[in-house]
Amino acid sequence: IVEQSGARMFGISEQELITRRRYVSSTKDLLHTMKGEVNSLQSAVSNVHAPLHKARAMGPRQDDDQSEWARQEQQILIQEQDRTLETISGTLNTLHRQAGLMGQEIEEHNELLGDLENQTDRTESKLARAQKRMDYFLQKAEESRWSIYILIAILMFL
Repeated sequence: IVEQSGARMFGISEQELITRRRYVSSTKDLLHTMKGEVNSLQSAVSNVHAPLHKARAMGPRQDDDQSEWARQEQQILIQEQDRTLETISGTLNTLHRQAGLMGQEIEEHNELLGDLENQTDRTESKLARAQKRMDYFLQKAEESRWSIYILIAILMFL
């Protein structure tokens, strides 16, 4: 929807729209790859089951050959599944490490924000004290200005 309507309608930048398009494209590619793997596994399972049905219909010698062939096919299927699971496991481990790094980064940023907040509070209190001193100074300067005017008036009178 965002791609078709334009980024401005939803209040996002063109760069964000490009990033989202890339993400959608990579996700579609990943899904396509996963569908291919599932289909190949389904066909492999079908190929394993079909010889078993044929083997039952044949004689005893062929039955032994067919059983051996079916066992080998099952072994191949199990090995493919193991490789797929290892790949998934590697991906999950990578994601886990990335999540851990992100968590550490967030903790560091929280600490930095806490320090910044403390420094801001100290600066605010210093500014408040400086403002009070400035108000006091201006009040005294105003009083002393009137004193100067009175002294000038007295000196002129004399």
